[in-house]
Amino acid sequence: MDIERIQKLSGIIGHSDRIREVLDLIVQIGPVDITTLINGPSGVGKEMVAKAVHLASRRSREELITVNCGAIPEGIIESELFGHKKGSFTGAGDDRKGYFESANKGTIFLDEIGETPLATQVKLLRVLETGEFMRVGDSKTLKTDVRVIAATNKNLGDMVQNGTFRQDLYYRLKTVTINVPALKDRVEDITHLVERFALEFTRSNEILYRGFMPEAIRMMKKYNWPGNVRELKNFVQKILVLEKGERITVAMVSRELGDALPSIDINHNLPVLVSDQPERAEIDLILRQLFLLRQDSETIRNQLMAIVQNGGLSNIPIPVGDNLNVGVPIHDKSMEITDDHAYFIRDEVIGDMAIKDLEKEAITRTLKFFNNNRRKSAKSLNMSERTLYRKIEEFGLEPKIKKSNES
Repeated sequence: MDIERIQKLSGIIGHSDRIREVLDLIVQIGPVDITTLINGPSGVGKEMVAKAVHLASRRSREELITVNCGAIPEGIIESELFGHKKGSFTGAGDDRKGYFESANKGTIFLDEIGETPLATQVKLLRVLETGEFMRVGDSKTLKTDVRVIAATNKNLGDMVQNGTFRQDLYYRLKTVTINVPALKDRVEDITHLVERFALEFTRSNEILYRGFMPEAIRMMKKYNWPGNVRELKNFVQKILVLEKGERITVAMVSRELGDALPSIDINHNLPVLVSDQPERAEIDLILRQLFLLRQDSETIRNQLMAIVQNGGLSNIPIPVGDNLNVGVPIHDKSMEITDDHAYFIRDEVIGDMAIKDLEKEAITRTLKFFNNNRRKSAKSLNMSERTLYRKIEEFGLEPKIKKSNES
């Protein structure tokens, strides 16, 4: 199974190097029937990683049973894991299968494994090594064929040192270890995560979604996210509800994150983030260049209209040589990009467009503007001629452009 399919089936989102390392390891160990330990802070998505390992395994057609060891009271955890015989304790009115017995031929995911009592750890070690266990109150040994995946947000090595976790169980669990990164260590994935969470939430709740401003996403990337992906998801849902279908701005994000947000100097002259992928950076540069072209044309049109109204062109001095700055003044203010009043994309098409469509339109219109001069077009779009040639071929633009030039 390839990485793309694993991501689609398991719900793991992201293209950062750290996430790619996790996915590569899942592809390697998935088909091998081996015990796996997943490490990572709370909220990073360890259960999704366990699901991905199961889906990549030969047991994928069987059941994946998830057990939150930290949520089961100490007095009944062995009964939950291994089952019990009728009458073995007060309230045991019937024989009952435990999770290990129910997961036979499949996979069992033991979340928060560090919360299990020491007495239970002994029995877990036995079932890991031999596949054998006994129900509570029974003397009969049962067997199970199950793959074990465990997860923890604690340092089990430290717990071994202070005597709260068995060393033999620790080494048995960590046959293969997957370290899931905190969100602050994969901030480049925040854009993809926000978009996925926002689209899923607004569609399921029939909420109008106008998107997040680039500066808003940039600000979110500066936040530490101690609750990781879980906190980000809750934040996206909350701000979409509170802002009632408005496009999410820097001010909105700052207001919701409050004092937890570090001071940020936003440079509006940077069109894209340095950490963006090259393809994405090219698209952003194309769109920004088109916007600048539109502003230039609007500025020239307004100045010409003012000239005509003031008596035509005869009274306007023609700049010559070093006096090129003399003539019709164009104020710096007129060249500012104000995101609050002008967008690359009309609001009414949000939700029905694809990035490739925008890129195709930008390249087509720029080529037409420069009379199909590819060198000038590439320079205007801030991309290499080689990249432009590849895009023209990818979008099948060449025949269409030649035809428009002939006409």
